Amino acid sequence: MDPTNREPEEYDRSDEEAGRRRQSRDPLTPEYGHQARTVQLISGDFVLTVNPVDGSEIEPCRPGARPAAPVRHTAAERTERERATAPPVPPGPPGPPLPLLERQEERERLVRLLARGRSVRVTGPAGSGRTALLNAVGDDCAELAPDGVVRLSGYKRTTTDLLYGLFEAVYRAPLYRPDREGLLALVHGIGAVVVLDDLEIGGTALQELLDATPECAFLFGTTPDVAAPTADSGIEEVFLAGLGRSSSIELLERVVERTLTDEEANWAGDLWFESEGLPLRFVQAGALLRQRDQLRTDPEAFDGYDDEAADAPFGKPGPVDVPLPSLGEGAAPAALLASRVSEAARDTLRFAVALGGELPHQAHLPALVGDTHADAALGELFLCGLLSPAGPRYRLAAGVLAQLEASGYGADAAAHALTAAQHYAWWSGHPSVTPERAVAEADAVLASMTLLVPGDQAGRTSAAVLLARSAAPAFAAGLQWGAWEKVLRTGQEAARIAGEVAEEAYFHHELGVLALCAGNLDRARAELETSIGMRGALADKAGAVAGRRALALVADRSGGPVPGGRAPSGELVPTARHEESAPPPGGVPAAMPLFPRQTEEQPTLVSRQGVPAARAAHVLGGRAAVFRGARRNMVAVGAGALLAAVLGTVVTLGATSGSEDPEGRNVTTEQSADEDDSESGLSADEPTDDASGGGEPGGPPAPGTSGRATPSGSETPSPGTSGPDASPTSGAPSSGSPSSRPTSGDPSSTGKPTKPTPTRPTPTETTTEPSPTETTTEPSPSETTTEPETSNSASGPAESATASATTTGSGPESSDGPPVA
Repeated sequence: MDPTNREPEEYDRSDEEAGRRRQSRDPLTPEYGHQARTVQLISGDFVLTVNPVDGSEIEPCRPGARPAAPVRHTAAERTERERATAPPVPPGPPGPPLPLLERQEERERLVRLLARGRSVRVTGPAGSGRTALLNAVGDDCAELAPDGVVRLSGYKRTTTDLLYGLFEAVYRAPLYRPDREGLLALVHGIGAVVVLDDLEIGGTALQELLDATPECAFLFGTTPDVAAPTADSGIEEVFLAGLGRSSSIELLERVVERTLTDEEANWAGDLWFESEGLPLRFVQAGALLRQRDQLRTDPEAFDGYDDEAADAPFGKPGPVDVPLPSLGEGAAPAALLASRVSEAARDTLRFAVALGGELPHQAHLPALVGDTHADAALGELFLCGLLSPAGPRYRLAAGVLAQLEASGYGADAAAHALTAAQHYAWWSGHPSVTPERAVAEADAVLASMTLLVPGDQAGRTSAAVLLARSAAPAFAAGLQWGAWEKVLRTGQEAARIAGEVAEEAYFHHELGVLALCAGNLDRARAELETSIGMRGALADKAGAVAGRRALALVADRSGGPVPGGRAPSGELVPTARHEESAPPPGGVPAAMPLFPRQTEEQPTLVSRQGVPAARAAHVLGGRAAVFRGARRNMVAVGAGALLAAVLGTVVTLGATSGSEDPEGRNVTTEQSADEDDSESGLSADEPTDDASGGGEPGGPPAPGTSGRATPSGSETPSPGTSGPDASPTSGAPSSGSPSSRPTSGDPSSTGKPTKPTPTRPTPTETTTEPSPTETTTEPSPSETTTEPETSNSASGPAESATASATTTGSGPESSDGPPVA
């Protein structure tokens, strides 16, 4: 199978074609450069797709896609998992096995309490041997519980982290993270002896852990500075003290692997009094004595000339007498021990000091230090007692960090943290790195970011942003969401300081998705809205769409309305659903560019220009307003009032000339919009209510009238009409009919009665009375009526003129009423 193409070989591709495909890759591009790795997992009721490019996608889990119920690990699987999660064996020769001295009584007591189902809290100062005691008791309780012994590390872990760690240790559920309710239901039935070292929680947080796991017996290891459990927790307390004088000297002899001299025994007695018998101090003191033995045999043993005698400039020196370390050096031996290790080991210590005591995995040391054999430094430092195990890795032993900082090992801490951050940014984004491996280095990654975020030098915050951008998807896919949240918040702060808005929007989006998975809807809404706003400003369409989808899911879970907003380009927007036709977005354009744009406060009457003396009747509130005469559509507002009066006078003279000049009534108007008969067609030459009503009071008469004023009380039509829909001229078709067209040879211009022209009914002409409202788009029942027209044979030109004058009356009645609909 082609390594660059995972499709089956059954397609029978030729070697030449495959070679051409591989050669098309840009040779300057790294082999694994910037490949997006998406991982799909299930969190509670959600399907989460971790997308490192645009942000994680979240959607409800379909019923058929829900995973099967988690199953418990077998005994063999538990053993294999415990071996895989143990700290790696340091390279180099193994150290001497150390006995558990003066702890047999405490060991037996702890086993008895755990066998009765009691939880015990072992409290002792750092370096008192708590870890060794807990490991021994865990081995003694291997057969007590049905789910065996579960070893966890409480170093920088919360209650939620510990509960999920317990779930992962007992159940086999790949790519599945239950929600809070499901987690509590699953851990409630776990029956195991949980050995939890380096506990950092107490009080109600510890009680929450105990309440969630009633079938478990816990063996906690902690220091006296951690908060005590609640009074009703039922936890037994066991305190560890230092070793006695004889036991301390015995431990020192086990480390040195020889019997102490009288001088050395006296020195060990003084050290016991100074250190209060802490076993860690005697392990480090034994390392000092081993180095002294090597120096007495070979003074250049730690100067790099111990391989060949000829390498020494003056030959190999003979044995010399090296004095014992002082009492102060024995109580704080870190600086002296570090001065006698290799240069690679000292550089490793500098990185550990820069990372706040976190030691990178031995596989990263060659790249960080720049020495291909730097991985051997881990074994060298462990034999000196400068390191202690912490879960699946190592960190500086208690008190070593402060001693090395006082010796100047933290002088270039910022530079070493920057180097570590750049290395981890490349490593965590490498396709060969699994999420499980990335999660194992979570503490070192977070430590390198923490020192860079408030950095005052250019480039440091950008390096932290790059590291967070690379590590966050790996932590999410590794189901370590405590570390995921920490790296997201640190990266968001770094992006804000660096001014990288796009990356800050990404971190806000991921924090919103994480809050949604955790059930914190308010925080999820705030983070997602912030991310959408930033990505909208950056025109990041793909990211904004992902944020809107997650925000819609938040609104659905919270029971509120789905958030609106402007839809991005390419998405369908639901059309307006009303009983009336929706107006166009910008309103109907005016007939002439000199007129101002019509607004929604001035509804426009949609009617087609008809033959001279076209009629239109509207009824509103029991008052009939009759409009007659052929006139141009105009808007009687603003600067167009004077031009409207001039054009109206010309049209009026032609309309009222009667039989004297029949041809003068055939006024041809230019339409600025299409005159097609389509029902959805929209004419731009449409009058407004102000224009059809004769303008403002006191203004010039509207076009299409005779210019004669009518008393203000004449609101009723002339005697020749039979109703509000009567036409002043015989045979004039309705101006609201879509089938009406202006013609030059209309027989109505001769004044003779003609047969009424039937109107073609349209789907909108269904009502028999005009509606109080009118729209600005296609004709509606509010604009056209289908009442039969009455023949106007009894009316003559005089009545037409009278009706026209009545239409243009400027009394209070013509302006006080509501706008004509």
